[in-house]
Order: sequence, then structure tokens, then C-alpha cells
Amino acid sequence: MRGVDVVRGQTHLLQGVDWTVLPDQRWVVLGPNGAGKTTLLQLAGAHLHPTRGEVTLLGETLGAVDVFELRPRIGLTSAALAQRIEPGERTGDVVVSAGYAVVGRWRERYDIHDLSRAAALMQQWGVAGIAHRPFGTLSEGERKRAQIARALMPDPELLLLDEPGAGLDLGGREDLVGRLSELAASPAAPAQVLVTHHVEEIPPGYTHALLLRGGRVVAAGPLDGVLTADRLSETFGLPLDLSRSDGRFTARRRGTVPAPR
Repeated sequence: MRGVDVVRGQTHLLQGVDWTVLPDQRWVVLGPNGAGKTTLLQLAGAHLHPTRGEVTLLGETLGAVDVFELRPRIGLTSAALAQRIEPGERTGDVVVSAGYAVVGRWRERYDIHDLSRAAALMQQWGVAGIAHRPFGTLSEGERKRAQIARALMPDPELLLLDEPGAGLDLGGREDLVGRLSELAASPAAPAQVLVTHHVEEIPPGYTHALLLRGGRVVAAGPLDGVLTADRLSETFGLPLDLSRSDGRFTARRRGTVPAPR
């Protein structure tokens, strides 16, 4: 992205964004509500065009390419996509149908390669045992993992994860973070961009961070240099302390909290 603005009416959803993601990088995008994170991911997923500036995805420039040919090269998970999945759709069909860039199985024909890949991905993401269950009966954690398996089904060159930890309990979040960390470590995995509000959800192995506030980039670059207490405080508009242990981050409001009586 070069000089990217997204404007709706008098509101700048993004302003002056410069950002480059390389194939072997794993990025986390952090920022408060309304920072522009979802808009950024819509651009990266070829679901939105910039008002100004240039967006180049996988060697193609938005506005000069058929996005319907480009989107199958990009894996995406989001709450909006989950809402498009019929509750009665079988989980296995939710995953395998991504090979045709459709949501849910209809009249498509799948060969043994498609079915084998879907089965392997479902095994990898811990949902193989529920392949025949309706998507609407799954727990939130199972739904999130099934969506990631679906996103990986077409062997994408870019994987976009929009708040995959949202709504998960502690066990579900930790299981997901562990699986994402394993994916990040794989040299065969695509470039990855994960959007979150919480530093606790950053998987070990992620390499870069982009901090957004009010549609503007606060900082972007290698994780160790960008994710500091001062920059995180600026991003969220609150004095924060940041700690790291065993590759995991924790953020707390700065200052002493009185002990409960």
C-alpha cells in the first residue's frame, strides 16, 4: 500500500497508509476500535478499493485486475464471512467449498485431491472429527478453526485473519494461538496478517507489527522494534506497561491498582 486513503463522506477510515508485506513475514495489526483495522484487511483481501493511493496485491494492482480472479489467491477469515455460512451446512463442506471460492457446497464436483486436502487441513486444525456436523452446532473455537482450515484450502499466497480470537474462552484462545504459532513456523505457509485488539493473542513466531490509531499508522516494522510500551500507549491512548515471557506478550494499564478490601 502506498499513500492509501479510504474516505466515506467526511470521514477518513484510513489516511496516508504505507505498508509492505513480504512473502515470508507474519504481521499482527493492533489498534483500538475504529482504528481502521477491518478496512485495512478489506483492502488486503481485494474486497475494497482505496479512495486514493495504490494497493498492489500479489503483483496485481487494484483497479487494474479482475478481483474475482485475485481473491481465490487470498485466504480470509472474518466475522462477516462466518455470518454468510448457513447454520445447517456441514462443516466438511464449508472447508472443501473454498476450493471454488464459494460458501457452502452446491453442485460443484470435487476430486480426490480436493477431498484429501480438506481432510488433511481439518485434521491439522482439530476439526476432522466434526466434519459431518452442521456448522451452526459448533462451539466458537471449532468455528474459528474450521474457518482457518477453509481459508487455507485453496493454498493461498496470503492469509488474512480478522480477530480469530474474538469470543473464545481461555482454553480456546490458547489452543488457537498454539496452532497459529505452528503455522507461522512453517516455511511452506503463506504470508500472514492477523488483526487483534489484544497483545496476548499474538502467536510466537510472528515477525512484524503494524499499529493503527484513527486511520493512521503509528508504527510499522519488525515486532521487537515496534511493539513497545510507549508506542502501544500512543496507539490505545492509555498509559500501558508491556511485558514478554516465552514469546508471549501481556499489557496492563500503567500505575498501581489498589488492592480490593
